[in-house]
Amino acid sequence: MAVNGEHDVTLCAAGGNGGVGDVDVGPSSGEESGSLAESSISDDSTWISWFCSLKGNEFFCEVDEDFIQDDFNLTGLSQHVTYYNYALDTILDADIPEGELDERQQELVEVAAETLYGLIHARFLLTARGMQAMQQKFTDVAFGRCPRALCAGQPVLPVGQSDLPRISTVKIFCPMCWDIYFPRSRNHNTIDGAYWGTTFPHLFLHTYQSHVPLRNGERYEPRIYGFKIHASAGQVQRNLGTFPATDGQQRDRRASP
Repeated sequence: MAVNGEHDVTLCAAGGNGGVGDVDVGPSSGEESGSLAESSISDDSTWISWFCSLKGNEFFCEVDEDFIQDDFNLTGLSQHVTYYNYALDTILDADIPEGELDERQQELVEVAAETLYGLIHARFLLTARGMQAMQQKFTDVAFGRCPRALCAGQPVLPVGQSDLPRISTVKIFCPMCWDIYFPRSRNHNTIDGAYWGTTFPHLFLHTYQSHVPLRNGERYEPRIYGFKIHASAGQVQRNLGTFPATDGQQRDRRASP
């Protein structure tokens, strides 16, 4: 029961720290998007535009180079990224002297550049320019729609469950039901959630209040033969023996005099 084509999201809420269920998020995004080392940058493309154009990186926006060149904006990031200086040079298209790195080191620098760009990206999103870039993507429904039927196709926003890298993958946040979900595309579901962080969608909606939907508060109500099911119905039927007792209940009964 998908919604909105390739930008659809799964019908299961995200588990872990922020959800109410579990889902198999599928194979690594690397299978379809390809590794950074396997892709090449065209002569007329910057590293940033090339990276954001890769399949699976549709949730990213292009960070202004002026923002990256300001050391203040990068404070503390070096502790999370190996080959930090080389990674930064890669992002800014600075030449690395030929022969300074062997092939294996070059591959590690490419991976480090991806991590560093993601962490810079999370900070850039909280600026006015970053918000504007993501507003256009939100308007274009680039992040998909909420899979919950009662949210009626509400556009969603990317969110992280941690601001630290390598903790959890990116999820999508629905402004209507205030829940988070795994992205449907396996190109997205292994990307680090720290590249968007925990603050972005909520600050975005605070900034662009015209995008805040009216929450209808509607909840699905299960029925049997047209009658609503009372919250205590299951326990009552277990007490009457209609439903099989759980293992714990059976042990309690055997233990009682």
